[in-house]
Amino acid sequence: MAMTLVKKTAEYSIFKRKDGRFAVKSANKDAINGDEKARILSEEGLITVAAAPVEEAPVEEAAAEEVAEEAPVEEAPAEEAPAEEVPAEEAPAAEEEDK
Repeated sequence: MAMTLVKKTAEYSIFKRKDGRFAVKSANKDAINGDEKARILSEEGLITVAAAPVEEAPVEEAAAEEVAEEAPVEEAPAEEAPAEEVPAEEAPAAEEEDK
């Protein structure tokens, strides 16, 4: 894949790939990924990293707790359904014994 050198420092080199994304390599040619790559690209002004709002985190946790509370309630009827089917399977066997 063809990459164009965007910036080179003593610590890393930034390349722009043909598809428009960026690659960051360390001075010894190892790929830099994850949070460190995002930090380097945002410091250079090549990307913008949206910071997660602190206020929304409790709302998401509360929603996750509500889902967790509802899940066991939904599973309970599913466990009862096979118990009802078992007698239905035994009924034809009882009719065969009567013949």
